[in-house]
Amino acid sequence: MRRLPIVNPAPGDLNLLRTFVAVAQFGSFTAAAERLDLARPQVSVQVRRLETALGASLFNRTTRRVALTDAGQRLVEQCAPLLQGLQEALEQIGSRSAHLKGRLRISASVEHTAQVLSAVVTAFVNRHPDVRVELVVSDKVQDLVAQGIDVAIRVGWMRESSSRMTKLGDFAQGVLASPAYLARYGRPEAPEALADHRWIALTLLPSPLTWTFTKGAKTATVRMNPHLRTDSAVALRALLVEGAGVSVGSLLHVGSEIRSGSLIRLLPEWTLPSGVVHAVFPPGAQVAPAARAFVELVRTLAVA
Repeated sequence: MRRLPIVNPAPGDLNLLRTFVAVAQFGSFTAAAERLDLARPQVSVQVRRLETALGASLFNRTTRRVALTDAGQRLVEQCAPLLQGLQEALEQIGSRSAHLKGRLRISASVEHTAQVLSAVVTAFVNRHPDVRVELVVSDKVQDLVAQGIDVAIRVGWMRESSSRMTKLGDFAQGVLASPAYLARYGRPEAPEALADHRWIALTLLPSPLTWTFTKGAKTATVRMNPHLRTDSAVALRALLVEGAGVSVGSLLHVGSEIRSGSLIRLLPEWTLPSGVVHAVFPPGAQVAPAARAFVELVRTLAVA
C-alpha cells in the first residue's frame, strides 16, 4: 500500500491527525468537535491545514454527509492505530489522578442507572468537575457512533461483535414473585411447575421464555407460558411487586425488594445462568481518558 507523505512536519501535526481521525471515525465535523471539545470551525481549519500539508483532499464534503476520499481512507488506516497506541502509552505513564476535562457521553439502561450507576456517575462528577458528563438512559441499544457515545454500560448478553468491550463483572439471576401473587397462585416447588404460572416475559432478553436451571448435576430446561410481556426491566420489577406474575430478575437490581419482603426469591436451590456487565466502546475510535477513568470507577464502586 502506498503511504502518503507528510510534508514539513510541524509541532502541531499530531493534533491535526487526531482531529482528522475523529472526523473520519464519526463521519461528522460537528460530532468530532464535540468529542475533541473544540469549536466546529477549529476542526474545519485543522483538517484544511492537514490537506494543504499533504497536497491531497481527505474528505468529500456535501451538505448532508462527510465521506473519506481514497487518500483519506489510506491515511486513517495508517495513522489511527498509531495514534491510539500513543494515547494508551501516555495514559499508562501519566498518573491516574491526572486532571481530566472535556466531554463524556455515557449510555446505560434505565434499571441499571437507577439501581447502580447513578451513584457512580455522582462520584465521577465530584472527582472530575471539569468533565461535562451527559448520561443517555434508554433500554434500547444505542448506536455508539451515530449517537456520539463514549462508553456504554450494558447489562446482559452481548449480541454485536464490531464494538470493543471489556467485562466488568457477573451478576446472579433468580425467579421472583410477590407474597400477594404466591398467596393467590401458590408457590412452585420445582422449575417445571413454572410453566403453569403466570409468567411475565422481558422482551429485551434474547430468549425470554426458555430458561435452564441447574442444581448440582441436575438440569431442567423449562419453556414458560407468558400472560404478560414488557420491554422494560423497570416495569418488570414494578409488575412483580404488584403481584402481576412471576419472572426471572437480576438480583443486582432487586436487593432492596428482597430485603423488604416485597419480592421473594423462588427456588433458591436452583441456579440460573449468570448475567454479565460490559463496558462497550465505539468500534475503531480512540478511548477517551475520561471514559477510561469512568470505567475504572464503575469497576471499583459497582462491581468490586
